[in-house]
Amino acid sequence: MLLIPCPFCGARDETEFAYGGEAGIERPADPEAATDEAWTDYLCFHDNPKGPHRELWFHRDGCRRWLEVERDTYTHELGAVRLSRP
Repeated sequence: MLLIPCPFCGARDETEFAYGGEAGIERPADPEAATDEAWTDYLCFHDNPKGPHRELWFHRDGCRRWLEVERDTYTHELGAVRLSRP
């Protein structure tokens, strides 16, 4: 079980959060003009590292904000936690 340190609510159990996937993925700039290949890359192909990784977590049962969390996928050790860009 992870304890995620929310900047607003303090350390909370991971069950209060919803996992939002990999952080830093850029949506196609012009969605109407994007090719099927561009959409497939955006939706389906993501890194799956063994080690440090940036993730998005939504504090569903708390402040209802998106957080960017640095987590080691091997040890589950948490690093920096900050507000995600809107």
